[in-house]
Amino acid sequence: MLAITQDTLGGPEVLKLSEVDRPEPGPSEVLVKVHAAGVNPTDWWHRSTGGLLHDTPVPLGWDVSGVVEAVGLGVTMYRPGDEVYGMPRLPAAAGTYAEYVTSPARHLARKPAGISHVEAAALPLAGLTAWQSLVDTAGVRPGHRVLVHAAAGGVGHLAVQIAKARGAYVIGTARAAKHDFVRGLGADEVVDYSETDFVSAARDIDIVIDTIGGAYGPRSLRTLREGGMVVSLASPAEAHLADEAAALGRRAGFTIVEPDHGGLKEITALVEAGLLRAEIAAVLPLKEAGRAHELGESGRTTGKIVLTVVE
Repeated sequence: MLAITQDTLGGPEVLKLSEVDRPEPGPSEVLVKVHAAGVNPTDWWHRSTGGLLHDTPVPLGWDVSGVVEAVGLGVTMYRPGDEVYGMPRLPAAAGTYAEYVTSPARHLARKPAGISHVEAAALPLAGLTAWQSLVDTAGVRPGHRVLVHAAAGGVGHLAVQIAKARGAYVIGTARAAKHDFVRGLGADEVVDYSETDFVSAARDIDIVIDTIGGAYGPRSLRTLREGGMVVSLASPAEAHLADEAAALGRRAGFTIVEPDHGGLKEITALVEAGLLRAEIAAVLPLKEAGRAHELGESGRTTGKIVLTVVE
């Protein structure tokens, strides 16, 4: 099969299209014929540094949407021909930038009806990050005031929609040019962070979703009501926020997204109810993975970048 590989850590130019052995599904796994693969910041982080658990190149890609080709021993959830999507194996390597990928069966779910493989491939990693942060970690509920940083970004634009679907009042930060887009997602307020201090504009916040890191975490603590929480997604270094938050009577923590069959089913339900959609910034063929990384690392895209494998 064809897959994107790299021989060394480095920039987008190290990515190349290569012929490699097609994997076989083990017990409790399925083989998926990949139709589309989402591109995420963790992909270029792993490409350039080896990522959280590695210091050598690993097969890239975690988001996938495709069709079950074969099932391994003991799999009863799916049959060949089923359309599925998901985020296999993270933080271990998955390798969805390829014509085929294997996945534990419960790291996938049935693809939402009524959307394409490209749209489905844009959802798992960013959608599960938003879902697990808002619902599992912070316990969002109706009436909560939620502040989403980088609300037009890959995770941010899905977090806005999920928070609204859960009955929250949502404030997003974004540049002025993206305000109409963020309001179109359902945000109640949008703050231009380049012109306005979000600390003064957003008060009595219950939950902050911080996808940026750095000074944003400590500053976001100042927007919280007592007992409120900052969920940091940017870097493990943000874990120190927990101590700062506790001293103020607030909460904070760093979280890493996990494969989650139940979470995917909840995301599917929101998509099929018309309450959640992925904005697609660009669609490129598999062979242009390097170009996809260049676009993503530019920081100028709105929504998600997706690689197509089956046209």
